[in-house]
Amino acid sequence: MRTKRTTPHTLASRTRLLALALGLLTATAVAAPSAVAAPAPVFGPDRLAAVSAAVLGADVGGTAWYTDQATGRVVLTVDSTVSAAALARITRAAGADAAALTVRRTSGTFAPLLAAGDAIYGGGYRCSLGFNVVSGSTYYFITAGHCGNVAKTWYTNSSQSTLIGPTIGSTFPGSDYALVRYDNTSLSHSGGFSSAPNAYVGESVKRTGSTSGTHGGTVTGLNATVHYSSGGTVKGLIQTNVCAEPGDSGGPLYDGAKALGITSGGSGDCKTGGTTFFQPANAALAAYHVNLV
Repeated sequence: MRTKRTTPHTLASRTRLLALALGLLTATAVAAPSAVAAPAPVFGPDRLAAVSAAVLGADVGGTAWYTDQATGRVVLTVDSTVSAAALARITRAAGADAAALTVRRTSGTFAPLLAAGDAIYGGGYRCSLGFNVVSGSTYYFITAGHCGNVAKTWYTNSSQSTLIGPTIGSTFPGSDYALVRYDNTSLSHSGGFSSAPNAYVGESVKRTGSTSGTHGGTVTGLNATVHYSSGGTVKGLIQTNVCAEPGDSGGPLYDGAKALGITSGGSGDCKTGGTTFFQPANAALAAYHVNLV
């Protein structure tokens, strides 16, 4: 039997291969494990409430915020008037829990959407009718409180020759709703809305206003607090990505036959989009003890 001879060249080759193999094994054995990202901190309801209170206490106009229960964060939206220094003031106010803030920027300025023009008129301003309501045999409509604050009497036209009736109640800031009574019996007060439930995040909604007409979008947040740049803080609002413009204040937010909200304010316009806030309709109905028509 012939024995295969191992030459110096073959032995050297085998030695190199063995060294490479050992090197690979060694490298594999000592390689550092992959870095694992630290879990995001969990913020409970008490800490989130404290952060929300801190944002309010920072007293920065042009801000709006709500607690996102799904992520355990306070979502803070700031308009174009909020400087880096003002944002830093909010962060400092939140202190050790500043990581609970999710900050988003939006174009334009948060302001009540009030303007002179053509819709329901009062006090030199124009707003939009929200929902027709009734108590007993008396008919009313609800609109925005910042509209009710500026007018004691409302008309259907800019020359203020066709009377609607007086403002019976109005609340702004804090909330943003008003009640106007129909004193002109020749005016119709049609309805069509069957319920006023709570809105929910992700809900497809529409809004109608006297300036921009009807536009759609979705609910992005609930129980939002907005601190308008022009002054006044309102709590418990519905936050949406539906556009709106000055004069749309008081108009309805709805989902089919569900009456959801009254247009309060926001930023942007219906060309570029924006963020708009709504006073829940059911809060206004409860405050004035009225029912949808």
